[in-house]
Amino acid sequence: MANQENPGLEAATTGKGAAGTPPMPMGWKELYLKEDWWAIYLGIGLMVITLISFWAGSDAVKLLFVNPGGVKWTSLGQLLGHFQQNGNLYLLQFVFWLAVFGVSTSIMGIRLSQFIPSFIFLYVLSVIMFSISGWANAAKYNLEPPLVALILGLILANVVSLPKWLDAGFRVEYYIKTGIVLLGATFPITLIVTAGPIALLQATIISVTTCLVIYFVATKVFGLDKRLASVIGVGGSVCGVSASMAIASSVKAKKEDLYTSVTLVVVWALVMIIVLPFVSKALHLAAGIAGAWIGTSEFADAAGFAAASAYGKMAGNENAAMQGFTLMKVIGRDMWIGIWSFVFAMIACLKWEKEECGVRPNAMEIWWRFPKFVIGFFLATLLMTAVTSGFSTAVFNSTVKPNLIKPLVSIRSWAFIFCFLSIGLTTRFRDLKAAGWKPFCAFTAGVAVNVLLGFVLSNFVFGSYWAALGK
Repeated sequence: MANQENPGLEAATTGKGAAGTPPMPMGWKELYLKEDWWAIYLGIGLMVITLISFWAGSDAVKLLFVNPGGVKWTSLGQLLGHFQQNGNLYLLQFVFWLAVFGVSTSIMGIRLSQFIPSFIFLYVLSVIMFSISGWANAAKYNLEPPLVALILGLILANVVSLPKWLDAGFRVEYYIKTGIVLLGATFPITLIVTAGPIALLQATIISVTTCLVIYFVATKVFGLDKRLASVIGVGGSVCGVSASMAIASSVKAKKEDLYTSVTLVVVWALVMIIVLPFVSKALHLAAGIAGAWIGTSEFADAAGFAAASAYGKMAGNENAAMQGFTLMKVIGRDMWIGIWSFVFAMIACLKWEKEECGVRPNAMEIWWRFPKFVIGFFLATLLMTAVTSGFSTAVFNSTVKPNLIKPLVSIRSWAFIFCFLSIGLTTRFRDLKAAGWKPFCAFTAGVAVNVLLGFVLSNFVFGSYWAALGK
């Protein structure tokens, strides 16, 4: 993640165009070349398989996606006994994950010869992460899987000289997007209806304010180029790396401008993963409020999920923290990628380079930049709502929750751990030197706005909405 949220900045997220060139829409090829769509296919597919297993009264899915996190072992003998008893299930599970991720990434252009050994490495580390979380005293020492996975990944990436080709299997965005689609399967549609407008309003306030602050400080205070200012402005106000890539293409920014923005996003995203959960704990924030604050303050979906998940476990209400984060970040702020891409493309073409641009941007720019995996999130939410709406509360708690919802949460947990490890394993501190002090100061001004304004909005202005989550 040193120069990427998804390995390969030149990759297909911007239509396979490098930074500095106009984004080229893929047309129908987008349906099989972009991770967003594959995340939908995989997330919804896993959900359908789980539903079929539930209707058939089978425990197949629950067994297939077993993990050692629920063992609560007190001795290594207990943990080893668990693996001896379930070794065939772990082997089958590994083959399943390798097949679905291997085939899909291969279609998207990743070499299987690099992906397979990389994913084997990732899977083994993931099993270790779940094993640590299954220790009976893990909660006492705040050994939450997301933070442990991130820290271990960082140590390995920066102490051990891992070959660069291993990044082929560390697909940060793919794993987190799949996890988000699966999250939709456990996300009540009523929550989106009631709290969604609040999230959109708060996200709009944050996105516009932060972007303008960074842009103003960068151009007026430090005299930075307006294209660089626009890239770091949107990168700091919306969705980190993905937004930086989108805006860099929209305004024809230099590749160096993109790398600068990505570097700043990575640095502050890592800081926030560590700081926000512990500050939230010190302030005794409700899980939903902390989730919304993290969703307002973080710069990348994966990093934010790690922080929200960690605090949710600390507070004893992970669902509320995840719901608050998802409403604020995924449904609220991420929507602004397409809007800002269109706005800055218009400004660049009609004002900055009027004589060079030949073609004016059109409203379809919003669609090309829209994070498609959000569609999968809503589809999963609607499907699960339709399936479970006929059950009484008693039946839901006694039958649906343990046999349908719990297996989906387990599947989602695997996707998230793959993601958190990948963040650490692709973050190399030696590469975090591209940003100068002026862009750093401008971006940090936006960080201050995100954190402070986000806290006020999440805890005071809309606090009653966020505090009610998970109750």
